[in-house]
This record gives sequence, structure tokens and C-alpha cells, in this order.
Amino acid sequence: MEEQIIRTEYSELMQKSYIDYAMSVIIARALPDVRDGLKPVQRRTLYDMLELGTYYDRPYRKCARIVGDTMGKYHPHGDSSIYDALVVMAQEFKKGQPLVDGHGNFGSIEGDGAAAMRYTEARLQKITQDVYLKDMDKGVVDFLPNFDETEKEPEVLPVRVPNLLVNGADGIAVGMATSIPPHNLGEVVDAVKAYMQNEDITTEELMAYIKGPDFPTGGIVVNQDDLPAIYESGCGKIRLRGKVEVEKGKSGRQYLVITEIPYTMIGANIGKFLNDVADLVESRKAPEIIDISNQSSKEGIRIVLELRRGADAEKLQNLLYKKTRLEDTFGVNMLAVADGRPETLGLKKVIEYHVDFQFDLATRKYQNLLSKELEKKEVQEGLMKACDVIDLIIEILRGSKNQKQVKDCLTMGITEGIRFKHKSSEKAAKELCFTQRQATAILEMRLYKLIGLEIEALMKEHGETLKKIARYEDILNNYDSMSRVIMDDLEQIKKDYGKQRKTVIMNAEAVVLEEAPIEETEVVFLMDRFGYARTIDPSVYERNRESADAENKYVIRCMNTDKICVFTDQGKMHTVKVLDVPFGKFRDKGTPVDNICNYSSEKEQAIYVDCLTGIRDKKLVFATKAGMVKVVDGSEFDVTKRTVAATKLSGEEDLLMLVGIAEMNDYLVLQSAGGYFLKFLLEEIPEKKKAAIGVRGIRLGEDDQVEAAYLLASRIDFTIHYKDRELVLNKLKLGKRDGKGTRVRV
Repeated sequence: MEEQIIRTEYSELMQKSYIDYAMSVIIARALPDVRDGLKPVQRRTLYDMLELGTYYDRPYRKCARIVGDTMGKYHPHGDSSIYDALVVMAQEFKKGQPLVDGHGNFGSIEGDGAAAMRYTEARLQKITQDVYLKDMDKGVVDFLPNFDETEKEPEVLPVRVPNLLVNGADGIAVGMATSIPPHNLGEVVDAVKAYMQNEDITTEELMAYIKGPDFPTGGIVVNQDDLPAIYESGCGKIRLRGKVEVEKGKSGRQYLVITEIPYTMIGANIGKFLNDVADLVESRKAPEIIDISNQSSKEGIRIVLELRRGADAEKLQNLLYKKTRLEDTFGVNMLAVADGRPETLGLKKVIEYHVDFQFDLATRKYQNLLSKELEKKEVQEGLMKACDVIDLIIEILRGSKNQKQVKDCLTMGITEGIRFKHKSSEKAAKELCFTQRQATAILEMRLYKLIGLEIEALMKEHGETLKKIARYEDILNNYDSMSRVIMDDLEQIKKDYGKQRKTVIMNAEAVVLEEAPIEETEVVFLMDRFGYARTIDPSVYERNRESADAENKYVIRCMNTDKICVFTDQGKMHTVKVLDVPFGKFRDKGTPVDNICNYSSEKEQAIYVDCLTGIRDKKLVFATKAGMVKVVDGSEFDVTKRTVAATKLSGEEDLLMLVGIAEMNDYLVLQSAGGYFLKFLLEEIPEKKKAAIGVRGIRLGEDDQVEAAYLLASRIDFTIHYKDRELVLNKLKLGKRDGKGTRVRV
């Protein structure tokens, strides 16, 4: 076979491939369908559970069996995605209406994961069977081939409520994401009925029924006035607050008790909230809180903050709303797949799509039912007619050689080959004209059906069938009749599964937190060689001066409103607010500097630490491993960013070796690895900006580098240990910047 080479533009091929991939993720994985409000993995899992017979009134089945069956038949992706979807559908704190009844450890609201699928069991909830999977056997939805065309799966489930609103949805696709909050089932049903009664209803009028989101965690929506615009456009931000109650304990002590949390706080964010509260206490922003305890259980959330006597509970409550995730934002983006493409939908549009879907389901359902009743009517009429000529039929049966002869006689009056006792019987037989279905029913009819009571029952059943046919035809031919059926169905669902609203909808002013001015006091900053930092009172330092100076690498007197500047060998400067450094007793361990700024002790090393006021009006000297030097005005480091470049290094191997205050010294000494020392005046170093690389301080030989740098005052001897002997740097010969220096031999 001759090889064929197809030439194409690479960019066009990449573009087409990426678009195909993106649409696959958008349509087949990440976004829900507006009709049933389910993603493909959820739809397939629920359908598989129906196929497995895991009904609500039957024993639980292992989740591993459900996941494996779903993956093998319908969802050709990883088992974790299927199990994760199954778990979420069982978690009542995530879904307004859980669709799966889980047995075992299915995780907790505090972020604990579910147990492995081999340990957990599940079955369908009753609402899932009654509302999401009912009528699957009535041909109401289309079935498509699965991934390998060995099975059939439903294109969509016949969900009878707007699940997109009831349970919400979230998902990240390619270039787009969806985030839809859950709503109250009863309110959604009322809104759907209102739309069916008046299709010109506005979004604002619909919101007379749907007040707003109804999160399973409760909480308070505090921007009610913004909701109409959000539901009109399908996009916006909902402000959520947790519910806080003030309880009084013994001796007049008060407790702030959090009984409901924002929906966005479920999971690991509860632990983060507790840490944030602890940080507020440690930073002395909330000193009135003396104890934090998480007493949450299966019964619900209960986080208790114990307050000092006389504490202002309202002020602390506002502080929590302002500084923690107790008040948070839920971003709404009502994006779903509608008519095969992603579309951002407003509230009315979602209900409109749902109602159209319900009419389609009802039409197909009642067409199917009507078809069956018409078949039943046909059979019943045939049997009643057969009872009137039963003697003739018996004669035909006894005179026929095979079943075909009987059927031909009953349906077409063909009597050839059939023996009749009387000519009149043959004549009557030729006039028979039963249908094929009636003929089959006559042949299958048992003799006891000829009893008088059985014939009466048949006639009564025929009357019921005629009533059903008339009802079904009325529903199919009359819009109002079909509407009434759908609305009655919705009303029954509301009666059976409706719940009280949990989330309060209101307007509340934004929290205005008037922070008390910080009393400016002097403190002593201590940082040991391991990077642990703390501040203590100056009087405590004076009493322990000797120990403090011996045990700590940096001891700096500063104000509590000041900033600490940490210069590192990577040429960076990190700033730390002194208020963020824990204040305590002299023997307190403190906290690693890594925890309160961007400094990383694993990647860089602190070479100079000072307070901002200590360097702001000074000149700083910089020296690097490559021998570059410069002087920088200290005011350049008065920045708002937590991390800035203190100097530019000359390469990846270059390091910052020295940072020091120039005004306290007269000379700079650079020591190279090759044993050269160069001492020169600081006034020879030009002043540069912090982003500059500087000028050459010492002329280094090949493969040589600066090993150490020292700042000297002319009146004070500076002694170092060099190759097992003492070397007084002040006695070195004075040279010029950019010289080679003097080699010191031992």
C-alpha cells in the first residue's frame, strides 16, 4: 500500500486538537447539563446504581463495586473521579438534597476525607429514585452507546425538579468555570409553578418565591439587594457570614459561639479559621479571647471562643467578620451546558429550560402510556368479541392443523384446510377480521376467562382503559392539562421532600472595624542563630543582657510599630512587622522568621538584620562573592512590599557576603579564597541604587572569589582568626579599590 503523507500547518493542527480537547472537557466532564443539573460522572454513577438495584429499601452495596461497574460500563476515566463524585453526592453538608445514602466514613465538614471505597457502602436515596430516576422504563429519554458501544447509557436523566438550582454545581473546565449555589427545594418548586402559570414573569417576581441561596451549612447572606442583579445575569458575588451567638457563662463570663459557618468555609478552611483566630490573639489584636475550642460534632457546628470578663462581644464579632473567613464571598457563575453548548444562565432561563424539558418528558411519557393503553384496548375488544363467538373459535381450533391456519382464519377469514362441522360455521368464519394482536391474545387466552365473572371483569377493565386513553389524549392535546399534571407532580415532590430554609437572607452593612490605635512602646527584638525570633520588654532585656547577647545572633532595640529588615545572601530583603513577632517572656522560644515573612531558611541565609528606623537615614555597604561593592542610601529600603531585591547579583553563583552601615566605619576589607586581603577606604565606593550591581571592589584571580568581607573603624582593632593565627585587619596595608590586594602567608 502506497504511503500517504498529509501536509498541514502545525499551528492549525494544534489549534484544532486543543479546541477538541477543550470541548471534550467542557461538555463531557466539567459542566452540568441544564436539564438534569448533573455532570456526566454523576449521571453515569446514579444510572449504574439503578442498574445494580441499589434501591433505598434494599441493602447497601460496596462502593468499590459501584465504582468498578460504572468505570467498566460507562465512565472510562480514573476510579478516583467516580468515587469522589459518589462521595460528594452523599455529603449532606455539600448538597441541598443528597442523592446517595452513604454507609461508613464519607468524610466530615471539617475536611476529613472519606474512607477508601473498599470500606464504604452506598445505595440510592428515596428522592433519587422518585424524582431523578423515575420513568426510566417509559422511554422518556434517549439512550446512547457507551464508550465501547457495548452498553447503552441515558443522554440525560428524567429529573423532575431543577437540580441545577436545588443542588447547585461547581466545576473547572478549560477557559471557563461554573459555580452555582444550592437553593431550597420547596422555593424552587413554587418558582417553577409560578413560571408555568405566567411565562412573562420577571426575575424579580420569581424571587418572591426563591429568596436566594439556601446553603446546607446555613449562614447569613448579607447583600440581599444585590441578588436580583446576580440572578438576572447569572454572575455576581454573594456575601456570606457565619451565625454567631453570645452565651453567658458563670461569673458573668461571655462566650462567642459559632453555630453556622459560611458554605465556603467547609473543609480545611475551618482549621484555617481557628488558626486565624489564634493569630489574632497572639498579635494582641484580640486579647479578650482567652480560649478557643472546637466542639463540633455530627449534630452540627459549635466553635466556642471564651472571652475575658467585660469584653466587648460585638466588637470581637466584627473583628472576626473582618479578619477571618467567618465572612466570605461566594462567586456565582451560573454556567451550564444548554442545547449542547456552554451558556451562562439567569434564574428565569434555568427555569425555562427545565420547564421545556418537563414538557418533553411528559409528552414522551404519555405517548408511551397511550400507546400501551391502545394496545390493551385492542386486545380487550378482541377478547370481548371472541367471547361472543367462542363456539365458532373452538370449532376453528379443533378443525385446524396448525397455529398459522387459525391465525389466518381469525385475521383474514381464510378457511382453506380447516374442517367445519357445519357450512354455516365456515361461512361465519370467513367473516372474521380480528387483528394480529387480537388473534394472538385469543390463542393465549385460558378457558377460565370464559367464566361470567371474568367476562364482567374484562368489560370493567376495558372501561378503565378507555378512561385512561381519554385522559392521556387530553394531556397530550391540551397544554393546560399537561401543565396541571406537571404542577401536581411538583407539589407532591415538595410535600414529600421539602425542607425548612437554613440560610437567612438579609441586608447588612459592611463591617466597619475601628481598630484602637496601637500604643507605641519600645521593645527588644531577639533572633537566635536558628532563625527563631521574639520581642521582649527592655527592662527584661536589661536584667538578662548577658544571656540575651550570648544566646542570640541579633539583638535590636526598636519600637513595636517598626519593621525588621532581614537581608539574605541571595540579595533579597524581607520585612517583618514587629507587631507580627510574638511578644513574651525572656525564655519563650519565639517563632521561626520563616512563618511571619517570605524568608526561607532552606534556600537562603540571613546575613544582616536591623530595624527600618536603624537604616533609613544611614548608608549601607554591600559586598558580593564576585567582588562587587556599592553603597546604597537606607531610605531605598523603606518599602511596602514584604520582599524586595536588595542588590543585583552578577550571576547564579554569586552571593551577597556583607551588608553593613557605612557611617560607623572607615574601611572595607575584602578577603579572597586565594589568601588575598584588600583594605581600602569606604569613600572610594560610589553610591548606587539598590537595583544596581555595583562596582568592582577587588581584582580577583582566575577561580578566585571573595570569602569574607569586613567593615573597620579606624580607632578600633579588628582581629580575625586566619589559618590558626590571629590577624589584625587594621594593620593591613591600605590599598585602592579595584586592586589585587596583599597576599597573607602563614
